[in-house]
Amino acid sequence: MSSNPQYLSGNEIRNIFLDFFAQREHQILPSASLVPEDPTVLLTIAGMLPFKPVFLGQRTPEFKRATTSQKCIRTNDIENVGRTKRHHTFFEMLGNFSFGDYFKEQAIAWGWEISTQVFGFSPQNLVVSVFEDDDEAFAIWRDQIGVPIARIKRLGEDDNFWVSGPTGPCGPCSEIYYDFHPERGDENIDLEDDSRFIEFYNLVFMQYNRDADGNLTPLQNKNIDTGMGLERMAQILQKVPNNYETDLIFPIIQTAAEIAGIEYHKSDEKTKVSLKVIGDHVRSVVHMIADEIRASNVGRGYVLRRLIRRVVRHGRLIGISGEFTSQVAETAIALSESAYPNVRQQEAAIKAELQREESNFLRTLDRGEKLLEEIIQEFKQQGNTQISGESAFTLYDTYGFPLELTQEVAEENNLTVDEAGFDAEMQKQVERAKAAHETIDLTVQGSLDKLAQHIQVTEFLGYTQPATTAKVEAILVNGVSQEEAEAGTEVQIILDKTPFYAESGGQIGDRGYISGDGIVIRVEDVKKESDFFVHFGRIERGTLRVGDRVTAQIDPACRRRAQANHTATHLLQAALKKIVDEGISQAGSLVSFDRLRFDFNCPRALTAEEVQQVEEQVNTWIAQAHAAKVEVLPLAEAKARGAVAMFGEKYGEEVRVIDFPSVSMELCGGTHVSNTAEIGVFKIISEAGVASGVRRIEAVSGPAILDYLNLRDKVVKDLSDRFKVKPEELPDRITSLQSELRNSQKELETLKVQLAIAKSDSLLQTAQTVGDHQIIVAQLEGVDPESLKTAAERLLQKIGNGAVVLGSVPEEGKVSIVAAFSPEVNKKGLQAGKFVGAIAKICGGGGGGRPNLAQAGGRDASKLPDALAQAESELKSALG
Repeated sequence: MSSNPQYLSGNEIRNIFLDFFAQREHQILPSASLVPEDPTVLLTIAGMLPFKPVFLGQRTPEFKRATTSQKCIRTNDIENVGRTKRHHTFFEMLGNFSFGDYFKEQAIAWGWEISTQVFGFSPQNLVVSVFEDDDEAFAIWRDQIGVPIARIKRLGEDDNFWVSGPTGPCGPCSEIYYDFHPERGDENIDLEDDSRFIEFYNLVFMQYNRDADGNLTPLQNKNIDTGMGLERMAQILQKVPNNYETDLIFPIIQTAAEIAGIEYHKSDEKTKVSLKVIGDHVRSVVHMIADEIRASNVGRGYVLRRLIRRVVRHGRLIGISGEFTSQVAETAIALSESAYPNVRQQEAAIKAELQREESNFLRTLDRGEKLLEEIIQEFKQQGNTQISGESAFTLYDTYGFPLELTQEVAEENNLTVDEAGFDAEMQKQVERAKAAHETIDLTVQGSLDKLAQHIQVTEFLGYTQPATTAKVEAILVNGVSQEEAEAGTEVQIILDKTPFYAESGGQIGDRGYISGDGIVIRVEDVKKESDFFVHFGRIERGTLRVGDRVTAQIDPACRRRAQANHTATHLLQAALKKIVDEGISQAGSLVSFDRLRFDFNCPRALTAEEVQQVEEQVNTWIAQAHAAKVEVLPLAEAKARGAVAMFGEKYGEEVRVIDFPSVSMELCGGTHVSNTAEIGVFKIISEAGVASGVRRIEAVSGPAILDYLNLRDKVVKDLSDRFKVKPEELPDRITSLQSELRNSQKELETLKVQLAIAKSDSLLQTAQTVGDHQIIVAQLEGVDPESLKTAAERLLQKIGNGAVVLGSVPEEGKVSIVAAFSPEVNKKGLQAGKFVGAIAKICGGGGGGRPNLAQAGGRDASKLPDALAQAESELKSALG
């Protein structure tokens, strides 16, 4: 390299960037959570995502200029992690943003200044790209910055035109690349050559809005959205060959290598890839768990589980046999805590989640190894020398068994693996994943997008006012903007101000009415899109028009119920922390008019005694009549006072604090009672697990208690009448009936088996001699699967050396088939499990089992005779 940038640590690079723009009147904002406010994406995947409502014009920015270091996660290129120099799942995006303030000229000038004068890059090491039609940006780089024309490359729309989706804000980009080999000259510069160039700074000039027809119109407020990759900057400044060997990731890699007893720089390429995957993924999972994401089989919980499993798999590949993820996580926490203190605060939760997932997955891997043994035996018996790509992918996708390990075990057994077939299956999954969503869609409710620049955001008055006069700003019918709507129409209405609470923080939206001159609309729900409150309802009378003056009135009874249940969730969380575990945190909630649901992170079930103690504690606080203290405070002050943040909520610089002194203090935008006594009473209905490490309590409170008691009373009265006993005698009567039922079921099962045996004994005379064996293939009517199995075993015992295949239709839409083979038949190469599984496919089913006894099922009873005929034919062919 001709330039010699100074060495800077990752933390120093981050701080220098933020300070540079802070000195230029940018407000430094904290990184948003990895759980985005935007419902169209699972995770925060770009630095600009938290500012989406501002770019849409749906929210007025608090600042004209901002700068952030935003933590992001992307998994659409997960298979490239560790294999390329700079693919990651977790990365930090340094950004500076202008909301209708400065534009291209200033953004380009500052981008060049921080690159050359602050980070010390020589202009000889820099190349820039612009959108092919962006003459304005080209001229700024050439005339004002002085970049030689040969080092300004015009690129097409795929590379240098940023879009949020098919419609919405968009604009040209300009990127700055670092050239590791300027000595190669300016002829035939190819920015796709990543051995020479690395793009480290992207400037997006958001200046157009694209409509559904593809037409571009200038935005009223032009915005700047930039991104500088922290990991890429660290690679350049620390003079290492890839992002993984920077001080942001390499200490994690070293920890994993030490546990495995290996040395990174002396390892082969496969081992290095595994170490890089561990280094990258551990950063991801540490930050995801710190942001209160928990492993599950859906959504972002599935992303977390998949990343943890990849860490464990690659640990296995480099020779780590036991649990190790929490040790590696400690290094990741230490590296991140100065910039993201919450990772240290959540240390216990991070390590507990990792240990739980790792332990469970290690057992899954063990099952995968056993399945691989069965697959190897199957392919060997079939005379194959290669394991199919489909089988290898099933092991990988279902059991997390890595291809490399499958290949290694196969090689020990003189087999190969169809790698091309595996890759084909993998590509199918990649296509499915890419189709799912790794894009930023700024066009939620396209009509709102178009209206955003013409209507004002909704002013919420509902904390203090149950009713207000308001102006109708917009009417939508099936999501399409209309000027008016008549009686009988389902509508979505936006007002300039409203007393209606919009669904948020787990609390459902208010109900009530919007009325005016001859107009009545029943409001059934209210949702929030950015800062617009959308009232969902039905016009019961009159014609509603945009611009009408109306009265918006909430249903006070529904509001009281929601308030009672919402405050009860706060008291419930406080009671759980006090009685069960101080480390308990919320993992989701629902506050409706008739009940409440509270999900919380806890690795075990609560005991019956704990549930009772929690319920009693909440009712004690209710009886003590604690008055609510509601304040709006700076976020830092609220946290310093100990306010608890609600799961998934996003907070600005100022937050609303709901404080019941000495009981509960939480950041919350919901509606609440003014005194705990207003709740009346609290009752837990159930406590159960809903996911690994996540428990759920369902409860009722306030006026909803009466509904609950009335329902219970009705059920008890009904049962008492049916059983002709007093309510207090019901438990004994039900226990007695259960005992009678069990005895009857046992008698019935015995009779079924006796009937099946009686039917099957008559089949002995149908036995056919095939070679040295006897076979029986028959259908028994109305015999259940267990009895059919008993009959097949009995028949085989009586004929000795041979095979028995029985079929039955125990009930409509179900087929049962059983195969029982003697050892002599097994020696002929027939295995009951494989045999019956293939036969059952004729009936639209499948199954399997041991070589001597197996059972299968199907759905098409009409094909059972064909299946049995096929079984008889195959047995005669194999045994004759």
